[in-house]
Amino acid sequence: MNVATPAAFLAVFLSVVLAGAGQFRSGVDLVSFVVVATDKQGLVTTLTKEDFTIFEEGKPQTIQYFAQGDVTDRLPLRLGLLFDVSGSMGLDIEMSRSAAIKFMNAVEHAKDVTLVDFDTEVRLARYGPDDFPRLIERIRSKKPDGWTALYDAIGVYLNGMAMEEGQKVLVLYTDGGDTRSRMSISQIIDMLQWIDVTVYAIGFIEHQGSARIEQRLRLEQIANATGGAAYFPMSKEQVAEFYDKILAELDGRYTLGYISNSTAKPGYREVEIKVTNPAYKNIKIRTRNGYYAAGKSAPSR
Repeated sequence: MNVATPAAFLAVFLSVVLAGAGQFRSGVDLVSFVVVATDKQGLVTTLTKEDFTIFEEGKPQTIQYFAQGDVTDRLPLRLGLLFDVSGSMGLDIEMSRSAAIKFMNAVEHAKDVTLVDFDTEVRLARYGPDDFPRLIERIRSKKPDGWTALYDAIGVYLNGMAMEEGQKVLVLYTDGGDTRSRMSISQIIDMLQWIDVTVYAIGFIEHQGSARIEQRLRLEQIANATGGAAYFPMSKEQVAEFYDKILAELDGRYTLGYISNSTAKPGYREVEIKVTNPAYKNIKIRTRNGYYAAGKSAPSR
């Protein structure tokens, strides 16, 4: 699948989102955020609703939905795998391939898996649980070749998931380079602000020479915009360690919902979530920093 132009692609994406935005972003509907809480010891899973405070545009909100842990009974898990098979992954493709298969097998409660593999071009396919053997075979059969259309691949995934309901988790397997995309990273960040998806990046940058610093920063930027995280393994053992962290977060994160009391015009609304219980100190929160309320046209760059 090829992407026409950045402007045209973004326009199509936003038209899809805005067509249904009123269903999820109206003044009487729940706004939900996925939250990961950590301290120096690691993941914190003992917080209650009363420990959190939510501010929208600086104004406190009333938490009306709270859950900790697995919420797949209410929101099915939609897992995405973004798999880089471009030529620059030649030295890392075996570790990346093995990592993707192991992680997919570990997430047993996913409703479906969307695979986006890319090189010069971008290809997308969705698999249900009964089709996972075909998915594994597709991952195993890919050989590194061509240029790298990373940003276009993320855009294609987001466009496909724009109107899907559920918990959306996207795991990137890439070296973080981009030599082909027509979309820019700033446009991808804009799209990520419209779609409630948590991105985890597994960055294989060890063999990327002087470019690895910039590629690391860009993967961190993409993940951080969604409340996710970026990891940079140097061995199979580290891949397993990072997977354990991601799986623990999926099982230990919080889901908070509220009905906005804001009277602001439609558009992007900044949201801050804090742990305000003084009994908990030095807790860090990871989540997205806002959402788009319906009625605003595409953000310009």
